[in-house]
Amino acid sequence: MTIKRHGVGEGKGSSGRSLPFAKATEADGWLYVSGQTPMRDGEVAGVGIVEQAHIAIQNMLKIVEDAGYGVEDIMRVGVWLDDPRDFWSFNGVFETYFGENPPARACVQSSLVVDCKVEVDCIAYRKA
Repeated sequence: MTIKRHGVGEGKGSSGRSLPFAKATEADGWLYVSGQTPMRDGEVAGVGIVEQAHIAIQNMLKIVEDAGYGVEDIMRVGVWLDDPRDFWSFNGVFETYFGENPPARACVQSSLVVDCKVEVDCIAYRKA
């Protein structure tokens, strides 16, 4: 089995430094996407959970698409919310991307490392 690493050294943290991990790893049809926050150009973007959720999900989907997968290939999404009161607002955003064919999902409340309201990651599968 060969592991392909996507986006190594491409991401920048809020300090402007390169991040020490791949944006995604892929093997045997499986794609594991690293956690994505509402960052643009190394800075937290968006105000409020709705805008930040859109940005974080779009960042995740960009990596999925760049690796040659589609939203329909996403099997599971992990979600971390800074404030559990944002759960229903996040669900509304999530539904706009995954519609009638949602992936499995876990959603937990957690203090986030950077000053943002949400982080998402995913696992996708496409028959190799």
